Amino acid sequence: MTEMQPIRQGDVILRPLSNTTPSLGRQLPHLTLAEGEVTGHSHRISEGQAELYEKDGTLYLRVLSPEATLTHEEHNALSIPQGTWQVRIQREYEPEGWHYVAD
Repeated sequence: MTEMQPIRQGDVILRPLSNTTPSLGRQLPHLTLAEGEVTGHSHRISEGQAELYEKDGTLYLRVLSPEATLTHEEHNALSIPQGTWQVRIQREYEPEGWHYVAD
């Protein structure tokens, strides 16, 4: 079996975690990974069975079905394999300091 690689869609990066991760925190009632600050579009799971968790300000996605589909209006849909993923938002540095990339 090959090791899963990080997956990127716009400013959202999913990093694979070991399936033995103990506690992912509290389960959220939605599957939106990030809201677009500029366009109002969102990165969200639109197909497949998944759960989204939050712990200490970090999001974790657990894909329960063989795969789930990550969609966003301005990006190609991506297939996310079954497993546990840490959700990160890309940041960039400007002279004023670090800030999150806005979609």
